[in-house]
Amino acid sequence: MSNLERRAWIYAVVAVVVPVAYAVALLVRAPAGGIAASHYAGPMVAAVVGAIVLNIVAGIVAGMWGPGRAEPRDERDRAIDRLGEYVAFYVFSIAAVVPLVLAMREAPYFWIANSLYLGFSLAALVSSVVKIVAYRRGF
Repeated sequence: MSNLERRAWIYAVVAVVVPVAYAVALLVRAPAGGIAASHYAGPMVAAVVGAIVLNIVAGIVAGMWGPGRAEPRDERDRAIDRLGEYVAFYVFSIAAVVPLVLAMREAPYFWIANSLYLGFSLAALVSSVVKIVAYRRGF
């Protein structure tokens, strides 16, 4: 497994684990007035910062266990990365319609912010899956 494929796996795992942990934290701390009345900003910021830090640390640890030196990126690696990012762009562009509609309907900020966060998380996961499939099945 190449270092870039390993990074895609790490990104995919983090893109699943952190939003699930965030959702669990919200559900556990939900007030009696419903989840939309909860204080979500702190846990959301923690989830975003945590995902960034977790990706960096996991990448460093995976790099220590990988080959002795990093292999240079070739044209195939650049094409796979470009494909994953293109697909993620379209996924997020479609997912961004939901918070836009919620804002137009003057929905509570909770739903707007969380639908936007879900769109980011979904785009990251889809990008990683596309890259992993391209590395595994060939591109």
